[in-house]
Amino acid sequence: MVSDGDAGDGRRSLSRLGRVLLGLGLALQASEDFRDMEDNVEYAESAGVPMPELAAPFASGMMLVSGVALALWRAPRVATGAVVTFLTVVTLTMHDFWNADEDSRDGERLAFWGNLAMLGGALVFLREAFAREE
Repeated sequence: MVSDGDAGDGRRSLSRLGRVLLGLGLALQASEDFRDMEDNVEYAESAGVPMPELAAPFASGMMLVSGVALALWRAPRVATGAVVTFLTVVTLTMHDFWNADEDSRDGERLAFWGNLAMLGGALVFLREAFAREE
């Protein structure tokens, strides 16, 4: 039989694992974005992002810092808020498959749904961040 304390420990462990996986996934993707920033700037420009030469590195930096902070659970309200903001903006502006040409529609749809899934997880962690710090 599992006591309430043991169940709480299991939930905390799963939550910690989820935060680490999501945070590291975001941070590692950001590091890839920095390695190929020229293409990211071009992609942002093609999506109509204003000042893509500033917006693309800023977004990647935000993803890197907030991903690491989420994984380490440092400044969790700020970190998870930044992740939610990043994913919301990027998902709607960069992966708008409904406006994509036929050749890129499937890839944009896949990226949209993947980001939407990560956004769902980030929202759960945002709630957790506010619940723990009250």
